[in-house]
Amino acid sequence: MGCCDHDNCEARALADTSAHRRVLWTVLVINLVIFGGEFGVGWLANSSAVQGDSLDSLGDALVYGISLLVVGRSLRARAMSALTKGGLQVAFAAVVMAEVVYRLSHGVPPTTGLMSLASAGALMLNGACLALLTRYRADDINMRSVWQCSRNDVIGNAGVLVTSGLIAWTGWWWLDLVFGAALAALFLQTGLSVIRAAVPLVRGPIAGV
Repeated sequence: MGCCDHDNCEARALADTSAHRRVLWTVLVINLVIFGGEFGVGWLANSSAVQGDSLDSLGDALVYGISLLVVGRSLRARAMSALTKGGLQVAFAAVVMAEVVYRLSHGVPPTTGLMSLASAGALMLNGACLALLTRYRADDINMRSVWQCSRNDVIGNAGVLVTSGLIAWTGWWWLDLVFGAALAALFLQTGLSVIRAAVPLVRGPIAGV
């Protein structure tokens, strides 16, 4: 339902801005915790999948920080924020693929017990983040891109958990590398999708839209 008058619209906008700030601060802190835990465990476990997942959490923390800077600002500013987030997703795709190539060339098998522990903990925390963000995903491009990042986290955590179980069952340690590559592909797809959506909005104000 539309606003009845200017004052009501302004009050609603202020309420939305305050709610967006609260949820972004919450998920930012959670993702920093996830990054610290997963990166350390991923290093100990020699797992490309876990380390790639941890870098995604770090990227998300940066994304949420950028999003906080543009909450309540112009559509163009929020589109620029989304464009930056898309670029970060593409950059992390490249980092994860480089890690996969390194692990493949050195032939180091991962430790599945540590993989499972890290991914299960991250899945619970990222599930909470996704639940918090879902109600705001349709508000604007800024919050939609944030929600997409959180969705990728949940997919990544669930995938690492399944991958660690398959490796423990079959002994096929290279599945870790396959999933790491798949995770990189997901980052790339999301990044390009966000960039495609943001570019017209960035250009719009310049063109007089």
